[in-house]
Amino acid sequence: MEEQMKNRGLLIAGLLVAMLFSALDGTIVGTAMPRIVGELGGLGVMTWLTTAYMLSSTTVVPIAGKLADLIGRKSVYVTGLIIFMAGSMLCGMAQSMNQLIFFRALQGIGGGIMMPMAMIIIGDVFTGEQRAKWQGVFGAIYGLSSIVGPQVGGWIVDSLDWRWVFYINLPVGILATVMIATALRGYKKTGPVHIDIWGMFTMIAGVVSLLLGLTFGGKDYPWGSWQILSLFGLAVVFLAAFLVIESRVSEPILPLRLFQNKTFSLLSGIGFLMSVGMFGAIMFVPLFMQGVIGISASESGTVMIPMMLSMMATSIFGGRLVHKVGLRTQMLVGMLAMGLGFWLLSGMSLETTKWSAMSYMVVLGLGMGLVMPLITIALQESFPKSELGVVTSSSQFFRQIGGTFGMTILGAVMNFQSSGLLQTKLVPFLEKLPSQSHEMVQQMESMIHTNPQGLYSMMYSPETLAKIPAAIRDTLLPILKSSMVESLHHVFLYGMLFVLLGAVCTFFLGKITISKPGKKEDGQDLKAS
Repeated sequence: MEEQMKNRGLLIAGLLVAMLFSALDGTIVGTAMPRIVGELGGLGVMTWLTTAYMLSSTTVVPIAGKLADLIGRKSVYVTGLIIFMAGSMLCGMAQSMNQLIFFRALQGIGGGIMMPMAMIIIGDVFTGEQRAKWQGVFGAIYGLSSIVGPQVGGWIVDSLDWRWVFYINLPVGILATVMIATALRGYKKTGPVHIDIWGMFTMIAGVVSLLLGLTFGGKDYPWGSWQILSLFGLAVVFLAAFLVIESRVSEPILPLRLFQNKTFSLLSGIGFLMSVGMFGAIMFVPLFMQGVIGISASESGTVMIPMMLSMMATSIFGGRLVHKVGLRTQMLVGMLAMGLGFWLLSGMSLETTKWSAMSYMVVLGLGMGLVMPLITIALQESFPKSELGVVTSSSQFFRQIGGTFGMTILGAVMNFQSSGLLQTKLVPFLEKLPSQSHEMVQQMESMIHTNPQGLYSMMYSPETLAKIPAAIRDTLLPILKSSMVESLHHVFLYGMLFVLLGAVCTFFLGKITISKPGKKEDGQDLKAS
């Protein structure tokens, strides 16, 4: 027992190191993108560096959770760390953009395995009250990575070489692997282990098809195009086959009986709705700051820092508060705070200052920090240890899917509103321009219907604006800015609606008691690791 208590400190340190370096990876790579494209080329496929990672990491999350229940946390986590490090090393060695995209997908598999494991192990090692505290700390670490990542990435790119953005993962990853492998006990499964191979295949095919359709729809291809309809059709076929398989195998990747549990269904729904609103709306804040207020891209990133700091603070504080006010009450308050944040954002106008926007983001962050750790805690309190892996990873999977849906749905809201407003405000102005501007007018009118957000992008490009005659520019910019502001009002209001729907779901949660320390023997804490 004493040895396990000693190991617990080493294990937590290893988990923190692993989470920090995997979370930093996304923000650091984003900073290095321009330098990578400058050396390897491939500007047209640059977005695939993010898409490939997102596809592979999202898809593998529920598989990792189930395997952790079947063959043990240690084997799965260490394998994920090794895959992530191997992918990082290969990314640093890539000689073309296509190679880098492929290696980023490999890296994403490792990242997707690592993603739920820290929360699963926290569920094993601690009781409910302690879980709340530590998951708040882990949430804060994740928020910290969003703040320091761009700065670290910028320093690496400026001082060393973009390849070190990936190589830096190796020494940190080795340290985390040694710590976790030393501290985490192995797990010996008695009897045969049944791996749901066909369930894995159909789930991967279905989820990847769905995510590709959501990623490309309305952007690279029209929603009604055969490409997008085919991807959605494949998603339906494979996911339907997945459900049939899961209802028949002995060890399903995602046991359908979980959905018969009201707590699991409600918390998965709350996480999904929260992510739809949160990720979908937050991505438009920098758009407002750069396009309307007129600050630089790097400055617009600082607007997000107060949100992350407030989220970190309430993640830690909320972990201590939950056993006093109750899980359902704290979750409801957090969701309502997020809704208030979106309502404040929806009121932003052409006169809104940077400091006002930052104060609204603080309100949003306060709500996020109160809610995000609670979903995992509540699920872990409601299921036995033997199912913590699949339950925790499934919850994270629904939140990630929700974020993708949010970016798609609210992006479509933005385009729809922008098309109508620009048709009303911009077209009459364009029709009055002299015949010499015919080519520019045609191009703009086409973009109103196909890519209205592309018209807004000229507000961020001094080079593009310099090519437009001053008389036209002085009238054009106010039209674009006012149209963007009105469109964003709808985006933030829809974000608020999704979050408030999640708040309504909290009323239907039963009473979930957070267990106190000492209710089980410490010797049991690491037994299933």
